[in-house]
Amino acid sequence: MDVDRGLVLALRRKEPGALDGVYRVYRERIWRLLARLAWSRAEAEDLFQETWLAVARHGHKLREDSNLGVWLYTIARNKHRNSLRSGARGVGRRLGFERLPIAPSIAPDEAADINRELGRVAAALARLPDAHREVLLLCVGERLPRAEVARILGISEEALRKRLSRARAALDVLLDSNPAEVP
Repeated sequence: MDVDRGLVLALRRKEPGALDGVYRVYRERIWRLLARLAWSRAEAEDLFQETWLAVARHGHKLREDSNLGVWLYTIARNKHRNSLRSGARGVGRRLGFERLPIAPSIAPDEAADINRELGRVAAALARLPDAHREVLLLCVGERLPRAEVARILGISEEALRKRLSRARAALDVLLDSNPAEVP
């Protein structure tokens, strides 16, 4: 039995420690998504807590054949979308990607160039509409299979393919329009 199936069964049976197990496996992935979607760290933290509260409240309702990852990403995405509808956004937009630590074997000028490019991509991602940013974050950032992303977004795989194509094109336009932009 794979890990996710065991966790689903444990949640369904309300076993002690089931939620802890799900949290251990998925907390970093769920946090990463919410931190990139949210407008501020504080908002991301609130959404993260709301997501895990929903998991605790509704985990026992899962079907045995549920895809745990899809279910969790869907909850997190819905919490984010609900916060957008309620106008609970922070003042400043949080960038889509953090600057990544550079390996020590890279020369300082190369590291600066890499960080500058990452900052440029993050700034462009932050300017994308939410629908474009979330499809890029799920497909590219989280490297989820397209079938799972389609289920998370509640669209067909064909619609996902089109949305992803439009999102990539929009990102390319933003990157091409300001090639030297550094946040």
